[in-house]
Amino acid sequence: MPTVTKSVLVPHTAERMFELVDHVESYPDFLPWCARTKVIERTAQVTRARLDIDYHGLKTHFTTRNRKEPPRRMEIELEEGPFDRLDGRWTFTPLGDEGSRVELSLEYTLASPAMGQILAAVFGQIMETLVDSFVERANATR
Repeated sequence: MPTVTKSVLVPHTAERMFELVDHVESYPDFLPWCARTKVIERTAQVTRARLDIDYHGLKTHFTTRNRKEPPRRMEIELEEGPFDRLDGRWTFTPLGDEGSRVELSLEYTLASPAMGQILAAVFGQIMETLVDSFVERANATR
């Protein structure tokens, strides 16, 4: 089962980084693989959203339920999509007044062997660059 774990130190508050990750509506503006998003539900505790992927001609979508503990943590749980399993966690740890450590840990398994061969490289690339994309977005929108 592929696992992605990434941790970076950023010159942005944990609150700012949490808000960027939770603001699903803006993903198409800075994630090149994200064609569209639809927020299904948003409360103080949960964000449920569908993400439509269009990456080098490969089109698919998935829906997650993100359980939130603002501004420190977000648990990712698959509701629907081309995965047997997609579980993960964002963690935002304050480091003084101006910075934070942002961590993403994801485990996923694609639903079928045929689908896995097609999607494995695409999802691997998306998952490996996800944290960096949010850091770049935070830097660009100071």
